[in-house]
Amino acid sequence: MFPMMVANTASSSLRLGSIAPNFKADTTGGPIDFHEFIGDKWLVFFSHPEDYTPVCTTELGEFARLEPEFTKRGVKLIGLSANTLGSHEGWIKDIQEVTGSLVSFPIIADKERKVAYLYDMLDYQDTTNVDEKGIAFTIRSVFIIDPKKTIRTILSYPASTGRNSSEVLRIVDSLQTGDKHKITTPINWTPGDDVIVHPSIQGEKAKELFPNLRAVKPYLRFTSLPKDA
Repeated sequence: MFPMMVANTASSSLRLGSIAPNFKADTTGGPIDFHEFIGDKWLVFFSHPEDYTPVCTTELGEFARLEPEFTKRGVKLIGLSANTLGSHEGWIKDIQEVTGSLVSFPIIADKERKVAYLYDMLDYQDTTNVDEKGIAFTIRSVFIIDPKKTIRTILSYPASTGRNSSEVLRIVDSLQTGDKHKITTPINWTPGDDVIVHPSIQGEKAKELFPNLRAVKPYLRFTSLPKDA
């Protein structure tokens, strides 16, 4: 088993575009080096307040159900909960019983909240959400990290509110589509909808890349993408 090791990186540096801090930890899938675990894939890294809690149980079951969709997109999943490996392993059985989904992606054992503090997965307001040692439990944080280990999305939900797993998948689709085609995505976009041509692409270059470009305003130009894009 790995002793919990974290890089000397302050949580205040966690911004979109910054490199995700590296750490070593034990998980239900074995010990990992976080950056090595990411490898050349995208990653959705998400935290939970505690094992054997109702909202967390529904969330992990749903992420497990959607895992094949993430895999199709070259995305790994990894969870974190502020408990031991033994607790995680027992909880996984409950999750399968309740939701019908087997959690096969790893869950980090972060009993001492070292990774939680590294990634600032804490609610400043919720000072009562602590364990018997007075250590705060984690909130529902989500980090979407690309193959360059760059943080591309940060979402924070309070402990009382379950996440929308379909929204996490939609964000992945938006990021990957934007990287590939130099576009941005409008409100409520889902794959197959029209996209917005990036403002940095102008003139003949825009017409060359997007022959069906439709300008609503000089700064707002829509286009469709090939269905197999």
